[in-house]
Amino acid sequence: MSVCEHVSQLPTPEPAPRTPEGCEECLRNGTRWVHLRVCLECGHVGCCDSSPNRHASAHAAADKHPVIRSFEPGEDWRWCFVDEQIV
Repeated sequence: MSVCEHVSQLPTPEPAPRTPEGCEECLRNGTRWVHLRVCLECGHVGCCDSSPNRHASAHAAADKHPVIRSFEPGEDWRWCFVDEQIV
């Protein structure tokens, strides 16, 4: 397994979640989500790939922000969309 170079490029401290109450786009559009993810580059909160709109993945692709963290209580795992691995 290769090492993800994107983790070393993340800002410190980690950015604050922009919409801690839920997925930014789902809140705006009145849609629902399954689980939440937070972008570790800018703090965007988006819904997971099990959610109908997959806003976290869409944000990562559009804004070129590859690393997210689970925004679920009790979870702290991180995922890199580019390297397709837990980091």
